[in-house]
Amino acid sequence: MDESSPFAASFDDPRITPQFCRRVSGTSGDCILLGVVHDHPASIARVERVLESVVPDTLALELPTAALPLYRAYARDDGEAPPRFGGEMSAAIRAAPEATVAGIDAPNWSFVRRLVTRLIADRVSPATARRVLSGLGGATREALTCRVAATLTHATSMTVTCDDPIEYDCDHEDPPERQAAHERSHVASVQALLGSVQTDNSALTYRDETREQCMIDRLETLRDREGDVVAVVGVDHLEPLADALSA
Repeated sequence: MDESSPFAASFDDPRITPQFCRRVSGTSGDCILLGVVHDHPASIARVERVLESVVPDTLALELPTAALPLYRAYARDDGEAPPRFGGEMSAAIRAAPEATVAGIDAPNWSFVRRLVTRLIADRVSPATARRVLSGLGGATREALTCRVAATLTHATSMTVTCDDPIEYDCDHEDPPERQAAHERSHVASVQALLGSVQTDNSALTYRDETREQCMIDRLETLRDREGDVVAVVGVDHLEPLADALSA
């Protein structure tokens, strides 16, 4: 997606570049897409810096709706900056206190309907269908675990976590240039690894392509009905979402 005046260029920050940040205009509002690497210091800082300058009507997160209460609890947990848990997602919630927060990721009924319809239409093998549905079951259990953890966090003085933060060979105290360079190197390494794996017509392909289409539909609806949206998504989803929303 080309922009005559790229949104990222308005920031003097090496962590905010077109590789990780796109703005797609619509008739009712704009959608700013922020690509992130989970828990990476550069990604967390990118989300915080952008939301210091932009006040969206809706903050859309690549999380299932059932997980939102837990990440809201992480955002409120203490005065640390960034929050101790939840990475870029809880940092985004804290940085946009006036925005309506929406979860745009699976599992949800739209995803299930679309996924089953595609599996039937493509007449996939029973083995592939079982792998797809097994993955769906795992994602559903994870979302429900987040919901239970949020309930316990609200009901007790403890902060209940579902997983430990990922540690990288850089931290929040490092200069922005080092954070940005490390993140770019990490993304390049992961993409090279994924590019060497054949996934055509695999269970992973069915799941991820269906997830992306559901996220696109949700973002289009939010932008058309609610106005300006900032969406925080995995960096690998950034290009497909930007292309679809600008089409």
